[in-house]
Amino acid sequence: MKENTTSCSKKKIETEPFYNRITYLNGKKGRSSMSINPQTLLNAIKEAKEKAGERKFNQSVELIINLRDIDVKKPEGRIQEAIELPYMPEEKQNKICVIASGELALRAKKAGADLVMDRAELEAIAQDKKRQRELAQKYNFFLVEAPSMPLVGRILGKFLGPRGKMPVPLPPTARVEELIKKYRRTIIIRLRGQPVLQCRVGTEKMKDEEILENIQTVLRTIESKLKRGIKNIQSIYIKTAMGKPSEVKV
Repeated sequence: MKENTTSCSKKKIETEPFYNRITYLNGKKGRSSMSINPQTLLNAIKEAKEKAGERKFNQSVELIINLRDIDVKKPEGRIQEAIELPYMPEEKQNKICVIASGELALRAKKAGADLVMDRAELEAIAQDKKRQRELAQKYNFFLVEAPSMPLVGRILGKFLGPRGKMPVPLPPTARVEELIKKYRRTIIIRLRGQPVLQCRVGTEKMKDEEILENIQTVLRTIESKLKRGIKNIQSIYIKTAMGKPSEVKV
């Protein structure tokens, strides 16, 4: 069925890849204060769940942010951020592919990476576009040992790029166990052709307070990237996958 849609530490330099600008939670990394009353968000979450209707599956909860006075054609009007959420149900956690060799690969397997490939295995699919496409579709994040980054770009880049899945470089001393945990809870938000941002912030079976913390984390990040902060936000909606949207009063 088709989902409903609605129109509705330290400072990093701007040239830094977006995947290194992950928003950390619970005070680990400072962000601008969020201007929307938490109770207002909680009321919209409850209303969205009430509008969800009876389904045979655990519906995702979506956040929709409509922006104003933003020119998406200009560099300053483009937003692409990786955000680590406080809560992510296990059944909705991201699938992680690690491309590495030696000790780094062994640690990735022990840490429970969904797929671990070495350089030779990657080179073996250099001419297999079907397999390349399957990998790009199945896995949400690709953690890659630094020497293999150019190879990943050459073989998988044409399928990862359009999906907004940029490989994350792993130095030899990377704490891959912690990175796997982090990226399982990470979402990517980005503006496309319209000034609208939409992302998953939980599921209907999650506690309202958990969804609230996830939404607050996303909104803090968005506000910090907008020139006028909350004034660049025209409207906010919360909805379940198959339900009608509930508007948040901004």
